Amino acid sequence: MSETYGIAELAREFDVTTRTIRFYEDKGLLKPLRKGQRRVYAPRDRVRLRLIMRGKRLGFSLDEIREMIDLYDVDPSEVTQLRHFLDKIRERKAALARQQRDIAETLAEMARIEAQCATLLADKEKRRKVS
Repeated sequence: MSETYGIAELAREFDVTTRTIRFYEDKGLLKPLRKGQRRVYAPRDRVRLRLIMRGKRLGFSLDEIREMIDLYDVDPSEVTQLRHFLDKIRERKAALARQQRDIAETLAEMARIEAQCATLLADKEKRRKVS
């Protein structure tokens, strides 16, 4: 039999809780075998967990991650999955670029308001000292 992994072993390797792994299992992202009450994860589950963690790090939802992972089963050549992944990456990059512009605009507006408030406060403190 090929190498297998226990839930605690995968949790340590990927620096997540066993509860997180069970959550991914409940969502259908992982499908370990069972030996009695014990979960037995195959190398395929380990790869899937690595892809889940990468997807989460890149900001994808669990549904998007499931969709991308499931494409591996549909097309063993991975061409379909890679095309889909590229599309998702491009969409995510565009969304992040929009957020970056929004954040830059918000920071600039906050800087203007902060400067105005500081000037008003300084003026009021000066008038207060004079009176």
